[in-house]
Amino acid sequence: MALERCSGVLLHPTSLPGKYGIGTLGQEAYEWVDFLERTQQTLWQVLPLGPTSYGDSPYQSPSTFAGNPNLISLEKMIEGGLLDRQTLNKYLESPAFSASLDYVNFGAVYSWKLPLLEEAAAAFDENADTELAASYNRFCSENEEWLPDYALFTALKKKFDNKSWNEWPNEYRLRRKKALDEAKEECKEQIKSCCFAQWVFDMQWNELRAYANEKGIKIVGDLPIFVAMDSADAWTNASQFYFDKELAPTVVAGVPPDSFSTIGQLWGNPLYNWNKMKRRGYDWWIARIKAALKRQDYVRIDHFRGFAAYWEVPFGEETAENGRWVKGPGMDLFKAVQSALGEDLPIIAEDLGVITEDVEEIRDTCGFPGMRILQFAFGSDASNHYLPHNCIKNCIVYTGTHDNNTCRGWYETEAPEKDKDYLRRYFSTDGWDIAWTMMRGIFSSVADIAIVTAQDLMSLGGEARMNCPGKETGNWGWRYRREMLTQHIEWRLKDMTMTYGREREKVQPVVDEVTLKNMEAAAKPSKKA
Repeated sequence: MALERCSGVLLHPTSLPGKYGIGTLGQEAYEWVDFLERTQQTLWQVLPLGPTSYGDSPYQSPSTFAGNPNLISLEKMIEGGLLDRQTLNKYLESPAFSASLDYVNFGAVYSWKLPLLEEAAAAFDENADTELAASYNRFCSENEEWLPDYALFTALKKKFDNKSWNEWPNEYRLRRKKALDEAKEECKEQIKSCCFAQWVFDMQWNELRAYANEKGIKIVGDLPIFVAMDSADAWTNASQFYFDKELAPTVVAGVPPDSFSTIGQLWGNPLYNWNKMKRRGYDWWIARIKAALKRQDYVRIDHFRGFAAYWEVPFGEETAENGRWVKGPGMDLFKAVQSALGEDLPIIAEDLGVITEDVEEIRDTCGFPGMRILQFAFGSDASNHYLPHNCIKNCIVYTGTHDNNTCRGWYETEAPEKDKDYLRRYFSTDGWDIAWTMMRGIFSSVADIAIVTAQDLMSLGGEARMNCPGKETGNWGWRYRREMLTQHIEWRLKDMTMTYGREREKVQPVVDEVTLKNMEAAAKPSKKA
């Protein structure tokens, strides 16, 4: 992965502003790209873009290949002739419609937006002699390896009251051909609706990504190492997981107790049978990474250490404490992927936590950059791996990720006093502008890439945290309002980017020193810490 010294911002599209209850791929997304361009950023990092299910986590998706239909812009559908204004207004006036500007109510969005998309799909004539119909049919043909199974999966979920696939009647759970053929006929409208939504998402995402690329902005995507148990991936590839004869998992994924949780994290994902995957030449993994790189410019693989060894928990355990480490596929997998997709893979290794030599060997042999998190830097001494002066060039340094508190929230409510004292001494600060102090720390480091969260740009507190690991509900919903992304933030970010040589283009600063001093003075908040 070859990138010159640069910077970027982490913001999931659901957090974008807008009036329909969730961020979308519409006007606000284009305005966000324009902001990144004006501030000389190079990267826009997002979380997984797949559909979400119970718990609303993008890391527990019913499909690793599908896009999230709730990200579809309804206004762009109207512009493209795929939805009429009258139909949209009907749903906006319905009792089910709810649209907070500050937080995504996922249940409310599901209850009105998906039926609207189903109505739009029913009105769409895929057999018409039009450019749109040709585009739809071409999309279905190009994605036949996963789309028909996923569409049938969503239809059967609806047929069986949203139960997990391993609770369906035997003939469907075990994928008996006769039962599936009958279901395809019975559920053909639901199947079409799913395919329609995936096509619309794909068009809108590709258009947005092309717009970003034209402005010099690259997309960093996110690929969870594991798939959800209740997913089309597990249902259609059951032989490649550790399932019993009834297709119930025998072991599931998690992580042992750590700084995030004293009882570990019981993720519950099914675990891969790597021996069977190897015998197939890792074809499913190759297809998965290929699809991810078709959608994004770079891909961060979450929980990268699981390729060296993963935490296996017996199915039925209530916590992740009683697990064990099991050897993963190691370099064997990535040799197969490189053979199929090329040597220089644009992959980022999420190598956080307790990382062993075998994990480092895979990462470094492949040339993948790892990650450093500044919030982890102040708990020991000057040798701490995460401190800016200990960064290496081939890494990506963050103020925090979606799993961390905001910098201000961390400093005000979580960080031990000794860590805060070390931070103040390290940066020679009194702690008043903590998010930007920490941003300056990562921007000034030798790391090739520095990425901040949008929440830290806005100096927000813990109320804006995206995810709290181990907390089952109440995550993933934060949104910002358009007025929160001020011109002052824009000026500061551009200046900091250029000061530390991370600008996308070598241009002269547009703000003089006197103006900058006035801006900083105006931004200084009252002392709280």
